[in-house]
Amino acid sequence: MRRGLQRALALLLVLILTGCGGLRYSRLAPDLENFHPERIGLLPVDESAFCEAGGIADDVIAKMLVKTGWYSGVISSEPMRDELASKDDLRRGVVDYMEKLDKVNYSDPCLSQIIGEAFGIDAFLVVTVDFWNYTIDDDDDRIAKVGFTMQFVEASTGRVVWKAVHHEVEDYLIFKPDLTRLAEKVAGRMIEYMPH
Repeated sequence: MRRGLQRALALLLVLILTGCGGLRYSRLAPDLENFHPERIGLLPVDESAFCEAGGIADDVIAKMLVKTGWYSGVISSEPMRDELASKDDLRRGVVDYMEKLDKVNYSDPCLSQIIGEAFGIDAFLVVTVDFWNYTIDDDDDRIAKVGFTMQFVEASTGRVVWKAVHHEVEDYLIFKPDLTRLAEKVAGRMIEYMPH
């Protein structure tokens, strides 16, 4: 009887711990003891699949990064955009870097060094908006859905030190939830897992 109770308690503990959600996907690179970036940058967020997020996702993520207080400096995507608009070589380097990362999953160390030196940063965050919409799910429920993919890159080596994918869903009947507020929730949750 006692052994059965212990097994039941152990099973209950496992169920409780697995229910305490983390992120949908999160991967840390090995050997991060020496990775403590001081200044980081947020590359312009890829909102191409959800133009409704235009500029909002950038602001939300930058705000959440600053809020942590982990870094001595956070360069948001707005000053990066300005710099990229005025320097063709740098813009071409960032575009090439992003294409390699997206198409062949390769973080080019030469290009990441160029990005790091140009902006005076130790690491940068690459973010894609995966969801930013109101929709109807398979059960005909109305939902608001926001999700991101984030990759944190060490500028000097091109090493992707952390990658995460997460989204949140909120049901509604009449009044649509604010997607910006939902984005803050998603970004805040993800950033908690970032190395610093």
